[in-house]
Order: sequence, then structure tokens, then C-alpha cells
Amino acid sequence: MAHRELNLRERRAIEDMLNAKIAVREIAAEIDRHVSTVYREIKRNHYDDKELPELNEYYGMVAQRAASQRRARRRKLVRLAGLRKAVIKQLKEGWSPEQIAGRLQFEGQSVRVSHETIYAYVYGPDGRSKQLARHLPSRRKNRRSRYARRPRGQVFPPDRSIHQRPEHVKTRETFGEWEGDLMIFEGAQGKMNVASLVERKTRFAVLFRNNDRSSTHFINKLMGVMEPLPQTARRSITFDRGFEFREWRKLKPGIGTEAWFCDPQAPWQKGSVENLNKRARRYLPRDAPVAALTNRDMKSICERLNGTPRKCLGWRTPTEVFREELMKLR
Repeated sequence: MAHRELNLRERRAIEDMLNAKIAVREIAAEIDRHVSTVYREIKRNHYDDKELPELNEYYGMVAQRAASQRRARRRKLVRLAGLRKAVIKQLKEGWSPEQIAGRLQFEGQSVRVSHETIYAYVYGPDGRSKQLARHLPSRRKNRRSRYARRPRGQVFPPDRSIHQRPEHVKTRETFGEWEGDLMIFEGAQGKMNVASLVERKTRFAVLFRNNDRSSTHFINKLMGVMEPLPQTARRSITFDRGFEFREWRKLKPGIGTEAWFCDPQAPWQKGSVENLNKRARRYLPRDAPVAALTNRDMKSICERLNGTPRKCLGWRTPTEVFREELMKLR
């Protein structure tokens, strides 16, 4: 259901019923609003006067004026053409709303805007008409509820950064260190995608169809695919910071696999899987009918990729080198 703000008539009704000592739940039912909406309205727009506390009360007109002022602040990017153009320019250059707002503050600009205001504009009618959401790092069509979001520092903590990853992973000395990613397709394919994994030392590729971009679904499917391998053949996986990977904590207790994460907007730090994606696109273009791909189709594509000689492997194939490494584990 579309968001619908309270109007003056409803706010006056709330005021009258509060004065009549009617319970908030009954007020909500009377004006056909959720009880949380009414509680939040009363708390947010309650009039408080420290000098004349006897006047402290909820007033419909005062609440309407306060709400209008907040809306005007949120619409700063509609009112100020210069600020709007600057923000849109930086969005198109790949800056996040937080980076844009932080830079304005750092430069001491007289006209500033918060990152929440930028998000509100991007996901509002004007931003949607300009398709600004596609320039955001997350590229979501709709923004998640504020209370459902967690700072990425909590989702991907510093001790899981690629800079904390052991040196032997970087140098490809050890077997069992993987990189993972998702291959995304045209919107007509819905939420379906293809997960791509590559073992760093052998360049052995694994592709599997994934019917949902939710992290829980993806991680569960990933563990099912990786579990048949010996534990030492699945020591770690390096991902980017996409929210498809936010359930990474399940990997260690589930299959004994560590997770590492690239810096934000730094796909080159997992170059092996990026290279795999590029080669796999020959068989899986963006308009490919993902829903029609069978497990046999995915296996056939993997066999082609893994059966191709690689210069970095001394012209051996990934399959040959991968089997050699598995034999060493026995």
C-alpha cells in the first residue's frame, strides 16, 4: 500500500478525541489508521512549552504545521535547482548519498542536505522518473524500511575485510580458497540469477542457478553445493559487499568455511570471479532465459569452462589441476 500522510482533518479528529479521553486504539479505528501511526503522530507532534507546561498538549493545527515544515525540508532538492544538479551529478559518478552529504559538510557549503533527504528524493516521484536508484551502490528499486536496515559495518565487520585475509590466500599458495559472486540478468527474469564460484589456485569454476536473491536462500544453496567437497577444499570464500551475502556468518558453523569481503565498490579485488563471469557471459548473456536452464545445462557450461586450457596454469585445464589438488588431500 502506498504511503499516505495524515491530513488536517484527521489531526483535528485526533485532538478532539484525545480531549475526550478516548483511547488511542479507538482513535485509530475511528480514523481508519494503524494504531502505531496514531501513537507515532502524537509523540512526534505533541506541543511542549517549558515556560508554560500547562499548555503541553496535542494540537491538530500545530501538528499539521510541523509536518508541513518537515516535508519542506525533505523537498530541498526539489526547491533548489543548483543543489539538485550537483547531487545528481555525483550520484551518476558513483557517490553514495552518505558520501555526497559528508562532502558538502566537509567543504563547509552553506547549503547542505542529509543523506536521508537524498535517499527520499531518489526514491520519490522525481527521482524515480529520472531512474536515479540505478546509480546507487545497492541499485535497489525500493528502499528497505529504516528499521530493517543495519549499518554495513555491522553486516561486514572490519575483521572480515580482505585486508585481514591471510597472505597465503592472496598469493594463491593454498588450495580451497574461493571467490563468489552473482550474475544478474534482465528484469524479465525476475529474481532468478546464477551464482558463480571459482577456486583461486586452480581457477576451477562452479555455477549454479539461484531462484531468489535473498541472502538466506543463497547461503543455504551455496552450502549445499560446497558441502560434498573435503573441508580443506573449501577453506574460505571472498565476496563483495552485496546484501545477498549478509548471512555469511552461517558458513563457518555450517560447512567450516571462512568469509572475506572486498572494499566497497572494489570488484577488482576478487578478479578471478569477475574474469569467470566475463567468460561465462558467452553462454549466459543478460537476456538468457534463466528459468529454462536445467542442472544439466549448468553442468555443461561448467565443463566447457573447466575444460579450457589456461595460460596461468601452464596450459593445463582447471579440471586437471583441481583433480590433482583433490588427490593430494587423500
